[in-house]
Amino acid sequence: MSPRIALYPGSFDPVTFGHVDLIRRSLAVADRLVISILPNAAKEALLPLVERASLLQSVVASELSDVADRISIRSDADLAVRIAADAGATLIVRGLRAGSDFEAELRMAHANRLLAPGIETLFLMTAPEHASTSSRLVREIARYGGPLERLVPSAVVPVLAAAAAAQRRRNG
Repeated sequence: MSPRIALYPGSFDPVTFGHVDLIRRSLAVADRLVISILPNAAKEALLPLVERASLLQSVVASELSDVADRISIRSDADLAVRIAADAGATLIVRGLRAGSDFEAELRMAHANRLLAPGIETLFLMTAPEHASTSSRLVREIARYGGPLERLVPSAVVPVLAAAAAAQRRRNG
């Protein structure tokens, strides 16, 4: 039997403890997980794509070392179903924090199903302790120099703080 491969696409700007939780829980239903770091034109990125990939590698090594051999990371700029097909994935993992996330994610899952009927979308509810944490919120806290330690892994804190400080200097 071939391994069950799942794709977890996202911007990961920055990777949060909520992402770490979903990565670990995804591996309960998949043998391998491909994490695809994507640009998002609708969001103002704080970290460049290459830095997000590097941070995610560090986080996997430090926070998920026991399952790191089952995880691969790539950067992409394509439709999730194409990335999934290229990676041999039959599942796309999406996290839901609240009911408000569900409608947008459901529309995306329906579109993906139309484009690639053989690829299923798996929704995982965020753990309660991470339900109010989003990358957008974390970026906002970082932009104002707020504490990040309870929101992101330790490898992310100095990089995110430095990027936010640089952005503050650029924007005055």
